[in-house]
Amino acid sequence: MSVQPALNLHAWEERFKSHLLAHASFDAGHDLEHIQRVVLSARRIALQENAELNVVLPAAWLHDCVIVPKDSPLRKQASRLAADAAKVFLESGGYPEQHLDAIHHAILTHSFSAGIPPETLEAKIVQDADRLDALGSIGIARCLMLGGSMGRALYHPQDPFGESRMHDDLTYTIDHFFVKLFKLPSQMHTQAAREEAEKRVGVMRQFLEQLGREVG
Repeated sequence: MSVQPALNLHAWEERFKSHLLAHASFDAGHDLEHIQRVVLSARRIALQENAELNVVLPAAWLHDCVIVPKDSPLRKQASRLAADAAKVFLESGGYPEQHLDAIHHAILTHSFSAGIPPETLEAKIVQDADRLDALGSIGIARCLMLGGSMGRALYHPQDPFGESRMHDDLTYTIDHFFVKLFKLPSQMHTQAAREEAEKRVGVMRQFLEQLGREVG
């Protein structure tokens, strides 16, 4: 029985980064910095949960290797396209075959719009890490950038926070906080991610309090 050589994850991570820079098409909220933040969170959670880093890190690096705009009719297919492309890249580069299906699953299920539940610890961690990047100070910045790039108003002029109307995040960027982002902490799979998500939502609520004072 042959012994598999140890996997040099650091070298592979450099390859993932180079591949993304050469082949990925980024948008306002999904750029290399977003990916690196997701990798950082995923690594931290994986170490706490004793998860398989040989699965978590490739999936975190490559989860957005194919970008579909949020307002595209193909948006729900984005994670599948990314998972398929990542598997082809990893196979062609000689990444250990025993991890490929798990990596594919983790990328496939990370997406909110895909609506596919993660079935492994590693997939849950990648999903948690990606959703954490939608919260906190960076979450505020990304939300505003994406809303502006899609031509959405910042807020409803008479009722900025939807206190007496239905929230409509296709028209008003701030409404996305209430439609989706404030619900994310309860959807986290790991304790570490839930705790961090609650802290980040606190930052976002403080931002809205200040915004409310400034707009009257």
